Amino acid sequence: MELALAPETMARWQFGIVTVYHFFFVPLTISLAALVAGLQTAWVRTENQKYLKATKFWGKLFLINIAMGVVTGIVQEFQFGMNWSAYSRFVGDIFGAPLAFEALLAFFFESTFIGLWIFGWDKLPKKLHLACIWMVSIGTMLSAYFILAANSWMQHPVGYRINKEKGRAELTDFWHVLTQNTALAQVFHTLTAAFLTGGAFMVGIAAIHLARKRHVAVMKTSLRLGLVTVVIAGLLTAISGDTLGKVMFKQQPMKMAAAEALWDGQDSAPFSIFAYGDVSKGHNTVELSIPGILSFLANDDFNSYVPGINDTNKAEQEKYGPGDYRPIIPVTFWAFRWMIGFGMASFVIGIVGLWLTRKKFLLPHHLRVGEDEAPHLVLFKNKALGPKLTKWGWRIAIWTLAFPLIANSWGWIFTEMGRQPWVVYGVLQTRYGVSPTVSQGEVITSLTVYSLIYAILAVIEVKLLAKYVKAGPPELTESDLNPPTRIGGDSSGADKPMAFSY
Repeated sequence: MELALAPETMARWQFGIVTVYHFFFVPLTISLAALVAGLQTAWVRTENQKYLKATKFWGKLFLINIAMGVVTGIVQEFQFGMNWSAYSRFVGDIFGAPLAFEALLAFFFESTFIGLWIFGWDKLPKKLHLACIWMVSIGTMLSAYFILAANSWMQHPVGYRINKEKGRAELTDFWHVLTQNTALAQVFHTLTAAFLTGGAFMVGIAAIHLARKRHVAVMKTSLRLGLVTVVIAGLLTAISGDTLGKVMFKQQPMKMAAAEALWDGQDSAPFSIFAYGDVSKGHNTVELSIPGILSFLANDDFNSYVPGINDTNKAEQEKYGPGDYRPIIPVTFWAFRWMIGFGMASFVIGIVGLWLTRKKFLLPHHLRVGEDEAPHLVLFKNKALGPKLTKWGWRIAIWTLAFPLIANSWGWIFTEMGRQPWVVYGVLQTRYGVSPTVSQGEVITSLTVYSLIYAILAVIEVKLLAKYVKAGPPELTESDLNPPTRIGGDSSGADKPMAFSY
């Protein structure tokens, strides 16, 4: 009980809750910015009103999401000074550099151009207005890049030296920090997973309306865009995950051995589907696995040797001194599986969804529908699904909305928990990064307060999203259909407040 309530344990719980909660919004912000920009581009090119309605509908949901993401993201910065001041003092020279770039460059892009986009509908020419949302999208990706570069340094520290006199790490090569293979692989994987999340979000909400046969033209377009995004992003997420996994095998062998509950190194190492064992004895009691797959994932060779948990723990004891360098094996093992399972489920549902709602030319004449009619779900060539199966098909599409969010959360839990007991791998252990003067009562108080505030914010977020999802795409006004041709718009309307017109 004393260990469970220790300041280090409570500080880790607080940071974990804040981080996972914040990351619900990050992938949606990244992906929805680009998807909304794509829809607005389609409107500018074709002047088809369904694209403008879709832009405004998904743009509203994007703005709700990014506002909540900014609020929860600010807390992340304070965490380092509150409960992790020893960590901040030790690595601040390095960790602070990419975070500073994120604030000065990426966040500047986001905040400046999102303001122009929100208030510029009736003040900016449509092509210039379109450029603003694309700049927002670029800003979100830059923001992710700099933050992931900082996190990647914690996973694989490079471009630094230890100043023994000052007792801290100092930056020697910022470019190396930004371009090391860990950062590049992690950015690739995170961005593809973000688009998987945004695509599934679009699929789920479009399915809600199509199941009720509401706003059909806009939602059919949204459903198609979401499904295509899910399939492409799902495939790229698998590829990027394989790339990142190979990097981790070389840089953090303990994390990947724990992910497979591989206790002893072996040739032709298996991929574990299910395992149950005794951590204290260092072996599995029950195990279901596929031989050779783990060796292939690690080294592209089905017969290669992969070190196990016991081997790696012994090697790290010899390198870093006495201690237990194993993470919490069950958490790491199952987090890895939930991440893969929910991510791949989204990909499979995307493929099935594309087939069930395929284009007219692949359907017989009697199953084709008009622009304003909800699509049939057609499994076989000449027969649509019955009412019950159709109802379940739309339900599964709606559930898909949550699958990548769950996968993202477990992915970050795996990434951070699998690195333990290190906060900076091989350099600084987590127990030495905690603020030395923060008491148990102070951490418990802040953890309780943040948890309550975030619970309230969750209710607000869900209610806002539900309200505007239910309302559907807005009716277009004359000013929507005839945007200004010069900056500032019609001078006769100068006294009207600028607003994101819906």
